[in-house]
Amino acid sequence: MKIGVVGCGHVGSASAYACVLRGISSQIVLVDMNGALAHAQAEDILHATPFAAPTQVRAGSYEDLQGANIVMVAAGVGQKPGETRLDLLKRNADVFRDIIPQILKYTPDAILMIASNPVDIMTHMAAHIAHETTGHDNSRVIGSGTILDTARFRSLVAQHLGVSSHSVHGYVIGEHGDSEILHWSGMTVGNIGLENFAAQMQTPITQNIRDHIDDGVRKAAYRIIQGKGATWYGIGAGMARIMQAVINDERAVLTCCTPMEEVVGIKNVTLSLPRIVSSSGVHETMIPELNDQDSAALQRSAEIIKDAITSIGF
Repeated sequence: MKIGVVGCGHVGSASAYACVLRGISSQIVLVDMNGALAHAQAEDILHATPFAAPTQVRAGSYEDLQGANIVMVAAGVGQKPGETRLDLLKRNADVFRDIIPQILKYTPDAILMIASNPVDIMTHMAAHIAHETTGHDNSRVIGSGTILDTARFRSLVAQHLGVSSHSVHGYVIGEHGDSEILHWSGMTVGNIGLENFAAQMQTPITQNIRDHIDDGVRKAAYRIIQGKGATWYGIGAGMARIMQAVINDERAVLTCCTPMEEVVGIKNVTLSLPRIVSSSGVHETMIPELNDQDSAALQRSAEIIKDAITSIGF
């Protein structure tokens, strides 16, 4: 199996590295407009393969992506001082209008995975451009969405309860951003409801605990960026997990984003929900049981994303 990574900064290189550690691909090709960066990242990651999986890792051009099952896009421009979010989105739309057709020229059947932020809108852009270019199906364009937010949610709840995060099951849905929804009402630990489990462990989920965990999830990126300038390890591992589900045809349930015709009454929008991910991309979208508060919050989140999508002409 072959994976391409376009954009070799922190997120792209961390994703490639996580793929090597997981051993999910036999070949990884790194592409970047800065060729020296792509070669340096490829060489550095290659040197880790004796300690992980025997993966071929090299730098290349768009043409070298030919035969890739998955192409991950982590490219985009950063926000300039004084630049509005809308201006940034418009510039990134131009970047994607250049990148996506070049990828599909050599890998028309590849699944596109988007990690560039704001990921919901960038995924929507990518799917629109891909469909416009080659008729590429939306289900084969997957954004990282809230996979990392979900991991943060589970890890903080697990830390409070004193159990493994692998035993905590719950999702963050909606926007990968400030309007995301922590789906407390659907969370279980093992097969036991969260409140019941917490009571038995004598670690109750009080409102103060909920607020603390909500803040820990929702503002994690701000704290990390303040401390080291960007986030990359968590999202790199998340992207590798989605790629693993595709390559192994797992039909795994993961919170990622892809365009939808309609959700909670909002048409033509891209946001995160639990999705069955297989070798064909997003196989099915699942709608969790939502209480009235969650439903209203999801609608607000969808409206925020829709407004941004509309503002840039998509």
